[in-house]
Amino acid sequence: VSQSRICINTTDVMFITGKSERQSRNIINDIKDYLGKSKHQVVTIKELCEYMGITEQEILPYIK
Repeated sequence: VSQSRICINTTDVMFITGKSERQSRNIINDIKDYLGKSKHQVVTIKELCEYMGITEQEILPYIK
């Protein structure tokens, strides 16, 4: 699987989940809390997939 990046952002979560910007930001913060990450650390595509229970192949078309 060819990827141009490994980090996920709020816009990606919005496209993947169909949720609002605020809800998507909250999802990223929930993942960081769940994984014990600091505020400045990023969330990877793999971590989002594991947290949401979806495969990377399912979300790759939504990642710009």
